[in-house]
Amino acid sequence: MDNKNIFERLMDGATIPAADPQAYKMREASYTTKKILIQLNNASDPSEVRELLSQITGTEIDESVAVFTPIYINYGKHTKIGKNVFINFDCTFLDLGGITIEDNVQIAPKVSLLSEGHPVSPENRHALVPGPIHIKKNAWIGANATILPGVTIGENAVVAAGAVVSKDVPDNTIVGGIPAKILKTI
Repeated sequence: MDNKNIFERLMDGATIPAADPQAYKMREASYTTKKILIQLNNASDPSEVRELLSQITGTEIDESVAVFTPIYINYGKHTKIGKNVFINFDCTFLDLGGITIEDNVQIAPKVSLLSEGHPVSPENRHALVPGPIHIKKNAWIGANATILPGVTIGENAVVAAGAVVSKDVPDNTIVGGIPAKILKTI
């Protein structure tokens, strides 16, 4: 193992075995995030919501960003949010693998951005496999959609409500279904 900490290794795409000596740090970080999330999810002032989200992400959240709470985030430091982003009620971000949301993105209620998963093999199932999610400019993610690890949503793309996206979505396309497939080009 190199000298990188577990969070750096996750961002590098390394699978983290269940017995990793630093695995406990992921849970500790999640509990720290949860404390701030409790405040965030009980705040009604938009500037306070952005300030608390800035604490969670470790970056400044632009005043053009609107977040309707509740929102659920397991870590936060691997989430990057651009300008003029709208995140609606009841979204879940599992960001240990990294989540990048570019400018002018709209995220509908109950969207799940899941940048981490587990191996299929039962003997390794408790390992954590990261895969960064990248949502490019002006994309719209419909209600109750799920974006799985390693997926890029292209610029101006639309993900239909309820879709489960397991593969990259090209720019200027609409995808829908389970698993999501291209429905049309914009």
